[in-house]
Amino acid sequence: MASVGNGTEESSGGGEEENFEDAFENIPVASKMDLKCALEECSMALNLFLNNKFSEALELLRPWSKDSMYHALGYSTILVMQAAMTFEQQDIQMGISTMKEALQTCQRFRKRNTVVESLSNLVSKQSADQLSEEEMHAEICYAECLLQKAALTFVQDENMINFIKGGLKIRTSYQIYKECHQVLQMTQGNKSKTETYYQFEGGVKLGIGAFNLMLSLLPGRILRLLEFIGFSGNRELGLCQLREGASGSSLRAILCTFTLLVYHTYVSLILGTGEANLQEADSLLEPYLHKFPNGSIILFYAARIDILKGNFEKAQLRFQECIAAQQEWKQIHHLCYWELMWCCTFQQNWLQAYRYADLLSKESRWSKAIYVFQKAAILCMLPEDDLERTGEDIVSLFRQVDGLKQRIAGKSIPTEKFAVRKARRYASSQPVKLILPALEMMYVWNGFAIVGKRADLTESLLVTIEKEETALQNETNHNEYYMDDVCMLQLLKGLCLKHLGRLMQAELCFSKVVQSEKQIKYDSYLVPFTLYELGLLYKQQDEREKAIRYIETAKAWMKLSSQKKSRRPCGTIPVKKDEATATLKYQFLDVGEKSGKHFMGLQQCYWFSLNAISS
Repeated sequence: MASVGNGTEESSGGGEEENFEDAFENIPVASKMDLKCALEECSMALNLFLNNKFSEALELLRPWSKDSMYHALGYSTILVMQAAMTFEQQDIQMGISTMKEALQTCQRFRKRNTVVESLSNLVSKQSADQLSEEEMHAEICYAECLLQKAALTFVQDENMINFIKGGLKIRTSYQIYKECHQVLQMTQGNKSKTETYYQFEGGVKLGIGAFNLMLSLLPGRILRLLEFIGFSGNRELGLCQLREGASGSSLRAILCTFTLLVYHTYVSLILGTGEANLQEADSLLEPYLHKFPNGSIILFYAARIDILKGNFEKAQLRFQECIAAQQEWKQIHHLCYWELMWCCTFQQNWLQAYRYADLLSKESRWSKAIYVFQKAAILCMLPEDDLERTGEDIVSLFRQVDGLKQRIAGKSIPTEKFAVRKARRYASSQPVKLILPALEMMYVWNGFAIVGKRADLTESLLVTIEKEETALQNETNHNEYYMDDVCMLQLLKGLCLKHLGRLMQAELCFSKVVQSEKQIKYDSYLVPFTLYELGLLYKQQDEREKAIRYIETAKAWMKLSSQKKSRRPCGTIPVKKDEATATLKYQFLDVGEKSGKHFMGLQQCYWFSLNAISS
């Protein structure tokens, strides 16, 4: 146990954690610190953090942040999270500076090799008995710090040098995790395993699991290149390691849980690697809901799961609880505003959706271009009377979007590029209004897959789309965007019909878009995305060969578009038989039969192709 200044000892018994908020109001500073004591005190800090006591967690970790590797890791991690949330340059600099100090602290505990030993390690890896328990933990802490510093390096500024530096840090971190994993495998048979050993094991499972899972989400071409230089992107291994880590009792168990929750509630939906596994997400979150019923981060994930279930009303109440739970980190409120904005959009409560978009555009720095575009897009949906009462100028808002775009790691953000491109219709002296832009952005963010779980709301959206379709058909003077708008409405209409189970009508809508390819002037994304939707539609009807053909055509179209070659009619793009067969075997057998969900990785077209399409 950690000795404290007044000579008393703090109990860290697991039975008292349930009443944590009342148990540690005034935590004395320890007078000495070993590995076991550091882990106990960091566990206290983690409980404080999950109970919304962010400043108290920092204050508990600060005194030993330059002398204890775990205090250094915990203290710098909270500051890095704060920097990622605020996106303020001052906070980013503070995060990088603190993480640099944490790396130096961890380095002091790592094994020091002589030149001869270093050369020997190039030939054969260090065996487990060459590392002390403290040195094993130092490796894991160093790898975690290195990874976080790399992430901040990417957002620090736009130059290529920082991008390369960040990449090298990630590679070093990954190599350390691989070596620690080898150490773990060599020591699995040991009968005498201490609590600190299980803490080390939790750190390895978090690192190996997160790396494999996140790398597996990259396009196949990039992943093959990364595997060539030593990375691994095995999704099943990643999920397995994270699940094992989440089921343990180490400090990293909650981090493994959060990584899995991010994957199930965001990544799998946005990148389209499959529908969210909400049953697993619920079971992962349940024990933390009992332990931290007022924890804002826990409440946020509970509300997000409700959204994915289609329980928008319950989700809204939970997000309000999350906002009320703490006032220290306002950026958590911004996460809630974003989700609440979409809840209101799904319900077509446009005035309330506007209020949340307005708050985001004024308070959050994450993506001003998206927030302002979203705000203007929602205003387009309001009746004239309500629009006048807001006092907003839609044209002015759309014209601001281009000047607000940003770059991360030297690259533009795909969704921002898409928003900028759409907003150009308002750049001229005679603006051409966008048609249902809020619903188009809903599609970009894959919102139809969520709202489609509610037949009542989907039917209401269909009415809105058909009303706009009639108005467009009744126009006598067609502008240059006319066919683009017609096709966009057909795509949205087809999506609603698909989720309502009216598959034949949905197919007709999608087919109209494909047949109108040559008439589309600007929104070229409509063709491949509609082909993709047709593929999913045929898969749903178990017409697998047909589904394969349309998906492969969509991918071929994307490839031609990204290479900026002249477009061909969709039906003439060749699809090799062996490629189709390979696709059938991998995507239908591995995904279709095992999980019964979407094609693995194909919906990445939504995300990765926006770069090429929007340029």
